[in-house]
Amino acid sequence: MRRMFCSLIAASLVMAIGYPTVFAQEAEKKDEKPAEKKEEEKKEEKPAEKAVDKPTGPATKTAVVHLDNPSGVAVHSGTGQVFVTSRQGVFRFVPSTRKIYLEVEGFPTDIYGKGPKYNIGPLGATLWGTDRLIVPDGSRPDGEELVRIYKIEEALPAKPRKETEAEFTLGPIKGTGDTNKGEGNFYQAVVWNDAIYVTSNGDDTKGWIVSSKIADGKPGELTTTIATKEATEVDAPVAIAVSPDKTQLVVGQMGEVNVPGDSLLTMYDKEGKLVKKYKTGLHDITGLAYGANGKLYATDFAWSDTTQGGLFELVIEGEEVKPKKIISLDRPTALAFDKDGALYITVFGTGKDTGDKPAGGLLKLDAGF
Repeated sequence: MRRMFCSLIAASLVMAIGYPTVFAQEAEKKDEKPAEKKEEEKKEEKPAEKAVDKPTGPATKTAVVHLDNPSGVAVHSGTGQVFVTSRQGVFRFVPSTRKIYLEVEGFPTDIYGKGPKYNIGPLGATLWGTDRLIVPDGSRPDGEELVRIYKIEEALPAKPRKETEAEFTLGPIKGTGDTNKGEGNFYQAVVWNDAIYVTSNGDDTKGWIVSSKIADGKPGELTTTIATKEATEVDAPVAIAVSPDKTQLVVGQMGEVNVPGDSLLTMYDKEGKLVKKYKTGLHDITGLAYGANGKLYATDFAWSDTTQGGLFELVIEGEEVKPKKIISLDRPTALAFDKDGALYITVFGTGKDTGDKPAGGLLKLDAGF
């Protein structure tokens, strides 16, 4: 596999919406620090220039562009800094200065998908407390995948650390009686009920959620825990969250990427028993997050028809889920709220002409959308 070593140049562009955009670009110097931003004149956006795949609905602010297939996002509850995973590595975005820093580099690259296939690296980003970042990985073959946990500090990184410089490494889970192929494509994680739970997509016959028990502040062995496909008859657990009352795991079954409308919303109790299963009509749920208002939001990648992807509110009425589309997005992959209620979303495409540069980005919706 090719290894991608990236550094960082930070710059800003005043968009028609008036929000500076930060660029994550490749460079040969690994230790290069972000450069100062250069202001450009505001440009009027002509109606004829609007791309059909631009987000519609509430105004979005493009925080970072030129990310290569970003798949995970987490917001620090204290500092408000945003951690983003992409094929290039793990980034830290500082909203107050509008600069972005490469936090971890040196991940391998793997390919994922059916039909359209994408190069991927580290997939998820989840904060454990205030000083640890959990990074589920998808850059290796099944049976070799790892979950890295990095110690983070409030001080900005002077230079990126290597992928292997983790405080804890969980996995791999090789082929056993439970999972013939071995587990892989560790996507998203939550910390709940004194354990770390991670969705995985290695063994399609089981659809495992794997977990690691926490004891004395340290994670234990990573083991297969909940066989979601056996429970739901739908493949690919990807999105994961914890219910507001902390009593349930909330999981989005993405389903088959070439089958439209098969995604499920599911809930599990502390014993790992399926207690709720809802059809959503969405294509490929990749992210779940509760807002401070208690509402549940999801991102739909919509693999087979990306024009139908976007951000949705999942409205539960009795035994049904009625998805309410908030905004159209180009292949969204994850979402996270900050402490003020603003929402950050990673997308594979921004609808902008970036030439030969990566087209992914980090978007922001202000609170109250």
